[in-house]
Amino acid sequence: MKKIALSLLILFSLGNSSAQTPTQTVKGRLTDAESGQPVFGASVIISTIEPILGSTTDESGYFRIESVPVGRHTIKISSIGYEDAVLQEISIGSGKEVELNVKLTESLQNLDEVTIKAQKQTGDALNDMTSVSARSFSVDQSKRYAAAINDPARMALSFAGVATSDDTNNQIIIRGNSPKGLLWRMEGVEIPNPNHFAEEGSTGGGVSALSVNVLGNSDFLTGAFPAEYGNATSGVFDLKLRNGNAEKREYALQAGVLGLDFAAEGPIKKGSGASYLANYRYSTLSILNAFGIEVAGDGVLNFQDGAFKVFIPQKKQATLSVWGMGGLSSQRTDKTNFREDYHSDRGVLGLNYVRYLNQKSYMETILSYSATRQTFDYTNKNNDDWDQEQYINQALRLTLNYNYKLNARHALRAGVIASHLSFNLLDKFRNQETTRTLLDQAGSTQLMQAFAQWKYRVSPTLTLNSGVHGLWLALNGQASVEPRLGLRWSVAPRHTLSFGTGLHSRTESISTYLAQVQVGEERTAAVNENLKLTKSAHLVAGYEFRPAQNWRIQTETYYQRHFNVPIGPVGTNRPYLLASSFLNAISGYANDSLVSDGTGRSYGLELTVEKFLTGGIYFMSTTSLYQSKYTARDGVERNSRFNGNFVQNLLAGKEWAVGRNKKNIFAFNVKGVWAGGNRVTPIDLAKSRKNQRTVYDWSRSYADRLPYYFRTDLRVSYTKNSRRTTSTFSLDIQNVSNRLNAQSRYYDPGEDKIDYFTQMGLIPVLNYRLEF
Repeated sequence: MKKIALSLLILFSLGNSSAQTPTQTVKGRLTDAESGQPVFGASVIISTIEPILGSTTDESGYFRIESVPVGRHTIKISSIGYEDAVLQEISIGSGKEVELNVKLTESLQNLDEVTIKAQKQTGDALNDMTSVSARSFSVDQSKRYAAAINDPARMALSFAGVATSDDTNNQIIIRGNSPKGLLWRMEGVEIPNPNHFAEEGSTGGGVSALSVNVLGNSDFLTGAFPAEYGNATSGVFDLKLRNGNAEKREYALQAGVLGLDFAAEGPIKKGSGASYLANYRYSTLSILNAFGIEVAGDGVLNFQDGAFKVFIPQKKQATLSVWGMGGLSSQRTDKTNFREDYHSDRGVLGLNYVRYLNQKSYMETILSYSATRQTFDYTNKNNDDWDQEQYINQALRLTLNYNYKLNARHALRAGVIASHLSFNLLDKFRNQETTRTLLDQAGSTQLMQAFAQWKYRVSPTLTLNSGVHGLWLALNGQASVEPRLGLRWSVAPRHTLSFGTGLHSRTESISTYLAQVQVGEERTAAVNENLKLTKSAHLVAGYEFRPAQNWRIQTETYYQRHFNVPIGPVGTNRPYLLASSFLNAISGYANDSLVSDGTGRSYGLELTVEKFLTGGIYFMSTTSLYQSKYTARDGVERNSRFNGNFVQNLLAGKEWAVGRNKKNIFAFNVKGVWAGGNRVTPIDLAKSRKNQRTVYDWSRSYADRLPYYFRTDLRVSYTKNSRRTTSTFSLDIQNVSNRLNAQSRYYDPGEDKIDYFTQMGLIPVLNYRLEF
């Protein structure tokens, strides 16, 4: 705590001796939301300074405003024939130019003024074909929210309907569903789990491999997704990478307890519009030992990651982007009796080619390659026991998207996705002179997807989004046709009703399909190869009220029905399989024989009260009440593993302009969460005493709930704007009260009692960031 107090004193003692207020350039491009064509002659003004500064867009849709004083400003955009846009509280610093790419919606009534608030402050999704359960998030939010620590997944824990079961992992539980139902996308294509220390079949990990230095504003969806999203049943992260500065070289350097981070961007050739953007980070979590915090026990954890994007405008109305990201993570433990080595690596490389066919349509072609590798090696130094695991998955994808804007009322979007999936999977061990192979498979298969969707603006206040998604897995011939429907209706000024429904499906990890079952001394062929696609039918209804320009009150209620869920086979007498369901899975694969006979349901009510960041203050309260049930082989409906029943988040922050010319920012952010405890299976105390180990009562799977979860996080930061640099000192304190929330239970034979494994205590994360 002394070290934390010293860090706070440093933040408060920083000052500024410069008398001249630094300025910066604000630039960007305006395009039509449906056709992608540039908007010419639009007015862009900064309304929060006197005299007002402004610009108009050229024939390519670009604008540029120079000598803008640093600070937070509101930008207003208007153009004849388009709905107005207002971008509030845009952060402008002296170390980096601000580039804004805004999509404008053509007005159905050109003489009426319609105001669209800033995407990242209103939370409206960037994807204009979403109707419900979707919002955008910004890089600024990932940096600003307490305990987010530049991680989109941890930031999303503040949103309605989202929970977690493990402080050490950023996997997210959406509306009581398994984290395995989450889809990660980047630049319009599915990507592997972008997190360090991720396990086979998981969607989360210990630390995000994503960098805020390369991310742009992105979307997060929690149900009833539009037709373009497939292979997901619980939620979608639709990530975008920004372009580098095409006119000026800029750099960012960050150092802290999570490692060293360096980013660079700039023009490839001045005047060409081509740019590059790259980021690299190296870290060892042993740095936290300086604060007396152990996150890996006696092991050594290291990770590194990088990302890049190259943007090249082409002649004849086309653009080319080459992008990629990757991460390496490892943990090594070397003790007197044993040694463990764990590696979790991932990477993706993509090429996007966009060709504008005419004033109404464009075609996008995406070619991507991704790969993941998880390995685990264990050696017992006292005998010949060992364990060896290797999961290598590769995907080569070709995506074709076509967008056509018929007129201001009608827009069409369609596409096909062809994926070639390769795998090399091994799981074997030796124990007491017996060697067993749980998985030993290599080969390839294909996954085909197609979608079509239609946006129909019935009137200026009513929009209908409809479509269909199709999916086919060549491994077993399983297919799914999934209709989707969404509706948004502004019934009165400041009042909006929304509705969404659809069928969604997802594949399991290849290792689950190809798992082998031991029969005597031999392993069988893949016993789960014919599993059906897990499916989920979503129904969502919502209401939104805007009492003022900077406030939003939103509520949604939903019902989800899950079917074709993998469960234990007919005739099994194993207690665990009788009550097991993949709706409770977090990661990994099942090496048991399974059938797709399971069902489940989730339903709940969510309320969000939000004040967007204006006047230096923001506030958000999210309340989620929900039930999550499943039915396994024994036909008993039970609470699912993730049925915490409720989550209450409170998030707030305040910024003060300080310094001689009020050009620097001191910020304080706080987050509190109160939630239902993790669901656990009761422990059979009598059998545990007899066996001197933990023995569960599987007939009552997930019947108990651990004590309530409570945690408070703080973030303080000081941003100093010099003439050409911006420096930020920040301190995040996770779990400031050091409350040890219960994670699970076990039987302690030494104490002859049932005790708790607890989650992480207080964790300080100190960072320094420099932009120049």
